Amino acid sequence: MTAYPAWTPASRPGIIPLRPLTFGTILGRSFAALRQNPRVLLGFALCVQTASYLLVLLGIGAVALATFTRLDTLREGTDEFEAVMAGSIALTAITAFVLGLAAAALGVIVQGVVVSEVAHAAVAEKLTLRALWQRVKPVIWRLIGYSLLLTLAVILLIAVVAAALIAIGFAALPVAVGLTILVILAAIPLTLWLSTKLLLAPAAIILEHATIRGAIARSWTLIRGRFWPALGVIVIISLVFGAIAQVVSIPFSFLTTALTTIVTPTGDATPSAIIGVVFGAILTQVVTLLIQSVAVVVQATATSIIYIDCRMRREGLDIDLMTYIERRDAGAVGLPDPYRENIGRVIAPRPTAYPAYPVPAGYPPPYPNPPYAPQGFAPQGYAPQAYSPQGYAPQGSSPQQPAQSSPQPAAPPYAPYAPPPPPAPPTQPAAEEGQPPAPTRWTAPGAPADAIDPESPWS
Repeated sequence: MTAYPAWTPASRPGIIPLRPLTFGTILGRSFAALRQNPRVLLGFALCVQTASYLLVLLGIGAVALATFTRLDTLREGTDEFEAVMAGSIALTAITAFVLGLAAAALGVIVQGVVVSEVAHAAVAEKLTLRALWQRVKPVIWRLIGYSLLLTLAVILLIAVVAAALIAIGFAALPVAVGLTILVILAAIPLTLWLSTKLLLAPAAIILEHATIRGAIARSWTLIRGRFWPALGVIVIISLVFGAIAQVVSIPFSFLTTALTTIVTPTGDATPSAIIGVVFGAILTQVVTLLIQSVAVVVQATATSIIYIDCRMRREGLDIDLMTYIERRDAGAVGLPDPYRENIGRVIAPRPTAYPAYPVPAGYPPPYPNPPYAPQGFAPQGYAPQAYSPQGYAPQGSSPQQPAQSSPQPAAPPYAPYAPPPPPAPPTQPAAEEGQPPAPTRWTAPGAPADAIDPESPWS
């Protein structure tokens, strides 16, 4: 008895096809996660961006207000005034730096949630914000530490280069100016190269629970061979959202100018300031925050898709993901995380074109390609065989009436089909020279032979 497996539905498709992806697919599907789960991703990103913006704005404003108001009690030009001024500037700058790091940490949390959401959306799973946070929570401090470490390294590098240029400027100012221009021009490709090589480190920390050092090494390895597509996707997305932010700010500036002209044609300062604050600052910042939130989600989605594509190409992650989907849809529970299995596995490179199947010795080629010749075409036919009804013996026939058999003649060997020659035209006796041709005689079908009238012109 044969046991057949139970019927299972077809696997649900995710936001990306489970195969190595092209540049256009990565760029187009970078918006897929936002369309699939906008309430969780866009709402969470917008809330975090707004909170970080208010944190930086209110914190810097409070510190600046508390420090610079002390200058009102001092006389300008004194040593005490200069000391309070320098201290106020330093405290405000330190506060801005610390709060900027805090805002960056909040942005990293958004990136972690988006990466986890894209990883589940690739296998057709849609989780809530609470479930996504539970996935990111074990590695969130590691992710924040990586972001802060990268930021501090960049600041330290800029400080060292700036100090060197300042020292050179005291000795030779023209040389320092020339070196500054060269450093700025060299910093652009260096920044693009380093940011692309380290692009996949956050995804490795979130999905593989890698250490900071291991995530940097994993990103450096996985991006090899896919550097230019990854760089192109990130640069195009950044340019698109930068252009959108600039285009959106133009109508608000025109609206502010028009309202100021209509409301205060005499140029009163107070109404103009109110209109400028409401339309030029508040509404513009609200729209800018919305655009930045969408940009953060799209860039994090693109990073996640690039990570999955690199692992599918180098480690065969698509096989693990398809296996996970089939087992899950078949009803299996407690499945291991497919992103944490076979990390670092090396597979053979996938051929771009499959070679032709070799033909065994002694066999004709599978697809001969003879030249087309309609005149010489002769299909093979089967020679007719004699059929004897007495030789037919159906199964289950009665033993009292056995089937009679007669010897069959041997079939002639197969021969190519040759069409019969066309019938020869009827020959007529040649007419003698100088004699008219014999008249054509026509007789109606079925008429007797003596019914021909020799005097008729139709005879």
